Amino acid sequence: METLYITHPACHLHEMGDWHPESPSRLDAINDQLLASGIMGLVSSKTAAVATRHDLLRVHAPEYLARLDALLPAQGYAQIDPDTLMNPHTLEAAYAAAGSGITAVDAIMGATAQTAFCSVRPPGHHAGPARVMGFCFFNNLAVATAYTLEKYGIRRVAIIDFDVHHGNGTEEIFAGNDQVLMCGFYQHPFFPNVHTQNCVKNMVNVPVDAYTSGEAIREVINDSWLPRLRQFQPEFIFISAGFDAHREDDMGQLGLVESDYAWITSRVVEIADEFAQGRIVSFLEGGYNLSALGRSAVAHIKALAKL
Repeated sequence: METLYITHPACHLHEMGDWHPESPSRLDAINDQLLASGIMGLVSSKTAAVATRHDLLRVHAPEYLARLDALLPAQGYAQIDPDTLMNPHTLEAAYAAAGSGITAVDAIMGATAQTAFCSVRPPGHHAGPARVMGFCFFNNLAVATAYTLEKYGIRRVAIIDFDVHHGNGTEEIFAGNDQVLMCGFYQHPFFPNVHTQNCVKNMVNVPVDAYTSGEAIREVINDSWLPRLRQFQPEFIFISAGFDAHREDDMGQLGLVESDYAWITSRVVEIADEFAQGRIVSFLEGGYNLSALGRSAVAHIKALAKL
């Protein structure tokens, strides 16, 4: 079965100023590299369905959604936190980004695809139940995870997060949920500087030092992620695919390259093939050096599609 490439035109409409690294050009960089590499012709493109309010309420508080509605500017920008702004189209983009995972899950559970990459923004893994943080408004991965657990009766979901920053919002939403196992690494000390120790048994989030190499990250995955994933035996896997741990990305100080992202993805694909009927949905998170982002996303998607 095929790999889906899911996006939505509204994801280009959200922008936070020409100076801001989380920009619409990130999606263009991925799309351009996919076209140049020839991969675009080997995956199936699909437009995301927009999430409903009910979809968001599985993981976000109703008063939070109401607060965002009230803050949306009619023109210009509204500053929400030191890093994050809204423009008049932000919520349109955020609802589309949150719906991308649901679109992917429905296709995979309907046996029309096996894996999917959601090339969407705003990103999501810092967004908690009632908090905007780090460019994130809705937790796109968490929305899709909760939907999958509720609608399809999946009993065990694994979440993989390889962004340079800790996916603290995802951890906050699912900490203590025995249907979910989250495995990640992140640079520490570094933004968001929370949850640096594993407090609950379903979280395997490993802090690593600045300048950690890709080889060392592979050891972390072999030693800490893979044994827990095999023990857990997930029936569906979601990925927060942040590419800002690339050594060319100034947003962090880790040392990954494209081959590391391909290796990580291939290990996840092996777990999915063994336990989850190959089912994986991946979401774009970070990645701000446009060349490194595009090249890394191509390596990731190739590994998802087994190309």
